[in-house]
Amino acid sequence: MAEERTPILSAKDVEVKFRVRDRYLTAIRGVSLDLYEGETFAIVGESASGKSVFTKTFTGMLESNGEITNGSVMFHGQDLTKLKTDKDWEGIRGAKISTVFQDPMTSLNPIRTIGSQITEVIEKHQKVSKAEAKEQAINIMERVGIVNAANRFDEYPFQYSGGMRQRIVIAIALSCHPEILICDEPTTALDVTIQAQIIGLIRDLQKELKFTTIYITHDLGVVANVADRVGVMYGGQIVEYGTVEEIFFEPQHPYTWALLSSLPQLGVKGQELSFITGTPPSLFNQIKGDAFAPRNPHALKIDFEQEPPFFKVSDTHYAKTWLLDPRAPKLEKPEVIQDLHKKIEKMTGKGGAFHVE
Repeated sequence: MAEERTPILSAKDVEVKFRVRDRYLTAIRGVSLDLYEGETFAIVGESASGKSVFTKTFTGMLESNGEITNGSVMFHGQDLTKLKTDKDWEGIRGAKISTVFQDPMTSLNPIRTIGSQITEVIEKHQKVSKAEAKEQAINIMERVGIVNAANRFDEYPFQYSGGMRQRIVIAIALSCHPEILICDEPTTALDVTIQAQIIGLIRDLQKELKFTTIYITHDLGVVANVADRVGVMYGGQIVEYGTVEEIFFEPQHPYTWALLSSLPQLGVKGQELSFITGTPPSLFNQIKGDAFAPRNPHALKIDFEQEPPFFKVSDTHYAKTWLLDPRAPKLEKPEVIQDLHKKIEKMTGKGGAFHVE
C-alpha cells in the first residue's frame, strides 16, 4: 500500500471470528498488512486489540473456536488462509514462519532436555541425521549466547534461568532458518536488564541471519528501539501505520496520540501521568463508526456514525481517522507529545538518537 517493493507476506482484508457459546466475537475486522524482507515491523496496542490473533493467522495457530472468515494471507504465492490441518502447515509453521512467545516456561516441555527439544524441530523440518541435528542444535545454542552449550545440551528447563530459557525458545524458533520471526511480547516475563539483552540478541541475529521480524508489544520503549515500521491496532483493526519516526514524531490518529501521551518517560514530577480513559469496545457487538470514538476527547459527530477510511499522510504513512478529512477541524497534538524528538533526546542524552530506554 505504501512502497514499491514486493512484500514477502501480504495480508488483505483479514477477518477473524471466535464462537463463544452461542455468540460470535469479531476479533479481527478487515486488517491488511504488507511485510517486507529484512524489516522489523512492530504491532502495538492495548491488550485485546487483536495483535496476537492477527499474527496467528500467519501460522495457523488460532484457537479451535476461531476461524478466518474473510480475506487472504499471501506468502510466496500461497494463500495461508486455505491451509486447514497441521499437515498442511508443516512446510510453513516453524520452517518458514516461527514464533517466540512471551513465557518460555509455557513454550518448553519441563520433562524433556533442552537439546532434545531443539533437535526435534530440526529433524522434523530438515532431512538430517541425529548427529547432524545435535551439531546444529549446539551451534544455534551458542549463537543465542548459551555458554558451554555442548555441556548444557542434556540439561532440563528448570536448570536454566528465565533469560536463558527465553534464549532457548529463540534458538528453537530459529533452528530451521525461518524467513519470518514473530516475537509475541518476548520480554514481558523478564526483568529490565534481561529484556535489553534479549532485544539486543534478536536484533543481532536478524542482521546475521537476514530474517524479517514482527514484534507484538504494548511497550512503546521496545518499539522505539527495534522497529523500522509500526502498525497501531485498536478494536481489531490497524488504525495507523508508518515508519517508526512517523508514528512517534508525526502521529495522526487520536489513539496513537493517547498511547504516546501515556509513555511514563514523559511524566513530570508532581503531575499526574496521562492515561486513556474508558475501556476498549466489546467485539461481540457490531461497531458503528470509529471504534475509538467513545474514548476520544477529539471525536467528531461522524466518528459515531461512519467508519473512517485510511487517509494518506505520506507514501509510507496512513491513518484511519476523520481528522485527516479536508473538511475536519485542524487540531494540535496533545502538548505532552509535541516536540517529542527533543524530549526523547533529552531523556536519552543522545543527540538525534531515536531510542527510548
